[in-house]
Amino acid sequence: MLEIRELSKRYIGRTGEKQALSRIDLTMTQGEVIGLFGENGAGKTTLLQCILGYLSYQGTVLLDGKPIDRSNIIRLSYATCEHSFFPNLTADSHREFYQMHFQTFRKRRFEQLMEFFELPKKKALKTFSAGQKNQFEVILALCQGADYILMDEPFAGNDIFNREDFYKVLMGILESEETVMIATHLIEEVEHFLSRAVLLRKGEIAGDISVLELEEQGESLTDYIKRIYQYRANRVEKVLRGAQGR
Repeated sequence: MLEIRELSKRYIGRTGEKQALSRIDLTMTQGEVIGLFGENGAGKTTLLQCILGYLSYQGTVLLDGKPIDRSNIIRLSYATCEHSFFPNLTADSHREFYQMHFQTFRKRRFEQLMEFFELPKKKALKTFSAGQKNQFEVILALCQGADYILMDEPFAGNDIFNREDFYKVLMGILESEETVMIATHLIEEVEHFLSRAVLLRKGEIAGDISVLELEEQGESLTDYIKRIYQYRANRVEKVLRGAQGR
């Protein structure tokens, strides 16, 4: 179980202080596929990076009751559109490196996903397209052998057909002990394979609901998010009316 308690993060810059996260309480159990949603600047990336220990924060993050440190960080993996691989190395060299450092590395899964995305194994990662780099980033996160896989906008730069197929592959390869949290804006694309949705707004938890609860309420994830964020359907019309004339 991954437990986040009273987690807060404040940035101090030239223009003053900004409260990026405020007293976040969240529990992730094994086997969940969680969507992390929020407007730009809501704190999604900051939350993921705090969990991983990339950023300092106030509060507590525990993995099965223990702080995350060198002894258990191997149980977490991260896919980011900013990329964390070595650009001068080939895909095969990355596989060798990961096999050396992660005893739980999933070699068979790696080979299957490389074949699925049709990625070259002998070319340096710096020669890949933006979409291919993001695909490889996801492959590494899924094959490290982690129990908790965190993804931050992992499908950026990929066309809709690749994304749709990958969602199906993802649900087919995940094992019962693997938990995935995906931070994304692609609500309608991912809602059909999530087990839970967590909503951030201005650094706070605005909603946390299971897909089963939504089904019982007869509400789609998109409608739920619009309701929580108090989406105003007429705001576009008002802008267009106001922009007419001089």
